[in-house]
Amino acid sequence: MSAHFSGAIISENARGFVAVIPDIKCVSPKEGDLLRGRDPVEMAKYLVRSGAPVLSVVTEKERFGGSVELLRAIAQAVNVPILRKDFITNEAQLLETAKLGAAAVLLICATTDNNTLKKLYKKAMALGLEPLVEVHTAEEMVFAGTLGAGLVGINNRDIITLERDDGGADRTIALASGAPAGVLLVSESGILSAADAKLAVSAGANAVLIGTALWIADDMRAMYQSLRVERRVFS
Repeated sequence: MSAHFSGAIISENARGFVAVIPDIKCVSPKEGDLLRGRDPVEMAKYLVRSGAPVLSVVTEKERFGGSVELLRAIAQAVNVPILRKDFITNEAQLLETAKLGAAAVLLICATTDNNTLKKLYKKAMALGLEPLVEVHTAEEMVFAGTLGAGLVGINNRDIITLERDDGGADRTIALASGAPAGVLLVSESGILSAADAKLAVSAGANAVLIGTALWIADDMRAMYQSLRVERRVFS
């Protein structure tokens, strides 16, 4: 089902909380090795046991240390919907994503021209993959609206610089008001604390995607639970 990923976010919101999406990311271009000897599949299972309603898995290899094999292994190990995060540029990658067991796929406006992204969006939907359209500017938010995107991610950091900047929830606050009516908003990157998560929620975010902050925390479960802040369900 193409809405499997969104449905899990909506269910978490209905419980009164923002949906926290843990990002299974092996390497951060800014922070370096995030695993520090830990098994990413076991950590994915641990995060699901800690309450994660969905997961994100980074498969980009050269800069983020991911792999399609990692996505396949995690999809087989957990029973929650999974988002594939990578630089998706062609339909073959979408076919691969569906076969690997993902429920959703990231499509990044900043790294894909509009015509290609339109084609990828339509193909993903046809394959039963839910596209998470990632934006970083007001212009990209408008474009996401023209696609009819139901799931939009606001990247608080600049993916062009591999997120080495210090962007935070203020980017979500700046862009959320321009989101098309009825979309589910995901605030991505730069969410480092419960205060940051609350700021994103105050702007209307339905979910926060958290990577580095979880991996560098002394207690990953406690950090996850602290980020699961209350969210009033708006009518």
